Amino acid sequence: MPDRTFSSAAILGTGSFGTALARLLASKLERVEMIGRDAAVAESINATRHNPRYLAGVELPENITASISLTNAAAHPLVLFCVPTAATRETAKHLAEAGLPESAVLLSCAKGIERNTGERMSEILHEQLPQQPLAVLSGPNHAEEIASGLATCAVIGTKDEDLARRLQELFTAPHFRSYTSDDVAGIEYGGAIKNVYAIAAGIAAGLGLGDNAIAALVTRALAEMARLGTCLGGRIETFAGLSGVGDLIATCFSKHSRNNRVGLALGQGKTLEEATSSLGMVAEGVPNTLSIHETAQRAGVRTPIIDAVHAILYRDMPAARALHELLNRDPRPEND
Repeated sequence: MPDRTFSSAAILGTGSFGTALARLLASKLERVEMIGRDAAVAESINATRHNPRYLAGVELPENITASISLTNAAAHPLVLFCVPTAATRETAKHLAEAGLPESAVLLSCAKGIERNTGERMSEILHEQLPQQPLAVLSGPNHAEEIASGLATCAVIGTKDEDLARRLQELFTAPHFRSYTSDDVAGIEYGGAIKNVYAIAAGIAAGLGLGDNAIAALVTRALAEMARLGTCLGGRIETFAGLSGVGDLIATCFSKHSRNNRVGLALGQGKTLEEATSSLGMVAEGVPNTLSIHETAQRAGVRTPIIDAVHAILYRDMPAARALHELLNRDPRPEND
């Protein structure tokens, strides 16, 4: 039965997460159009009802179509941004040129911070499309599990209470439960920063440091995330929620986590190029380590774990040395 508040949606991005959300929304909407850049992927979706490049084995309903025409987004009342964070600004500029109606809702699903500007994805979208109603979606949301119908929870962030209700209704299904929050900044910072810690957890696993060390690392990562995130404007309780600790746990320990797999390869002695080339998809934590490290430096916040990952990725510091230095810093109180 079609959703009462949205009749259709455009999903910008034909990767794994965009595909999973298309499948989720297909049962609630009359039509879902996936819009990407790769004509071969779009053709495969239309012809075979599958996206073998990004989400093999998942059958897509007939009311999902795919194209490479961004102007088509203007025909939909809801537009989801599922493109890599580095492509968000350019995509938003082109979408603004497509003549999007002012009533069309934008939902940002990308997790990252823009380099140099330090802006969150919703801030970029608001700059480029200032008239559009806007919200964000985050949480422990691996595409493979959403597409397989496994139980998932997410948080929808917006300061517009009516929009929050409408989106919550849409993103509620037997296996998908959504919550709402008006702490948009906290939600986005949690979703972006945790990617760096997933790389750190993977590195620790690749080095064979053991469960005790990885558990301690992730726990201290949560404290560091909250310290940085609250300094930047997020609320402390948000980092104890789905977009904070929830997403942190999922991405630091799941076999589906690209960032964790990159870290694991680095810990096992592979180069960054070797670690990323085998994925075939973007591991957002790699470019976002640069932007998040820059943001922390500008804010003057102490972030030893982020600093260690940055040193490994971009200053050629051996992973074992970086983790050794991290574990052998001067003692301090736990709540400091």
